[in-house]
Amino acid sequence: MTQMIIYSVLSLGAIGTLEAIILYFVSQKFKVEEDPRTGQIQEVLPGANCGGCGYPGCGGFAEACAKAGSLEELNCPVGGRETMNRVAAILGIEAGNSVARTAVVRCNGTCEARPRLNVYDGTKNCAIAAALYGGETGCSYGCLGYGDCVRSCLFGAIRINPLTQIAEVDEAQCTSCGACVKACPKRIIELRKKGPKSRRIYVSCVNRDKGGIARKACASACTGCTACLKKCEFGAITVANNLACIDDTKCRLCRKCVPACPTGAIHELNFPPRKDKETIPA
Repeated sequence: MTQMIIYSVLSLGAIGTLEAIILYFVSQKFKVEEDPRTGQIQEVLPGANCGGCGYPGCGGFAEACAKAGSLEELNCPVGGRETMNRVAAILGIEAGNSVARTAVVRCNGTCEARPRLNVYDGTKNCAIAAALYGGETGCSYGCLGYGDCVRSCLFGAIRINPLTQIAEVDEAQCTSCGACVKACPKRIIELRKKGPKSRRIYVSCVNRDKGGIARKACASACTGCTACLKKCEFGAITVANNLACIDDTKCRLCRKCVPACPTGAIHELNFPPRKDKETIPA
């Protein structure tokens, strides 16, 4: 009996030793060498794991930075320039010239401009409501106002205005992580250049219906009339599918397009008051 126990222990020990040797050689053959700089980079990142950089969390972004030969195409929207300078110092290269961006809500369909035609009595969730029907107004493109974007934001940078029932962005809190952009089923939120002194010009509408139909649904809708296109001297405006769009990489912020819009669909932010006699349509 004692011999059987001894043989069993020796056999199990031999098998265990053999398996350990096999596992060791397998691990050595297939091991992945991790760049020690990856951990150093992750330590200087804000740890928000928002995905705004385009990678699955800060760990993925740190690994991408360690492997990259240049940081030109890499940017941490939460940490900004200061964080990227720290990453560059760890890697011994120069930080890329990333452009500061902020979220912009391209809808100006207030309750006055876009009257309610019915009342939605379902779950107050934009994704669910958008899957069921066009919305409570005649415009099936505008903001639903149920706050999916608000719930997606980790930084308290977006809210639903109780008077207009439209999402609004606090650019001082916005990190341009893009979470609200992904959360909006109507695709009315986009990231745009902050611009010098946070000055921006954009078309606050995404309605692609023909002019008369769009105007009937919302008094502030873009009708695709091309009046703004004719005013732009820099080729920054295009009109396609009955909708004008301003390219923020070409726009020189001259503001000539703003008063040209007959519906006031083009918005200008953070500019000083106009000194000439041009007025902005109400």
